[in-house]
Amino acid sequence: MPREISAGIVIFRRTREGLKFLILYHGHNYWNFPKGKILTEEKSLAAALRETKEETGLGAKDLRLIANFKVYERFYFRRANQPVFKIVIFYLAETRNPEVKISEEHLGYAWLTFNEAKKILGRYRDSQKVLRQVYEFLRR
Repeated sequence: MPREISAGIVIFRRTREGLKFLILYHGHNYWNFPKGKILTEEKSLAAALRETKEETGLGAKDLRLIANFKVYERFYFRRANQPVFKIVIFYLAETRNPEVKISEEHLGYAWLTFNEAKKILGRYRDSQKVLRQVYEFLRR
């Protein structure tokens, strides 16, 4: 069975309303964190930073990576009727820059509170789990 490994970054910022998380909109009610495939010979963190820059315009200088945080999504999906095992490695970063420049692969984005983000990630249990792990980590 083919395996696919991606990496991404859950980005948050502190606001008067509390923590807000950056969620990208792909269309068809699908929202998710910035992420993408790891290129051959690329380390997961480098891939996460590259994909985040491509998808949000936020580069390493805009982000403060949070040490000792890394979580994984693991799931199966079907592509061309073949099962694919996918692993997504997520890092965590804070930004003070609310300006996002989305790539052509996205239709929009939102900065959402934990409860708003949980709701919008709706049927994507893996993404909800990542969000919950991030939130609990940040509240410690």
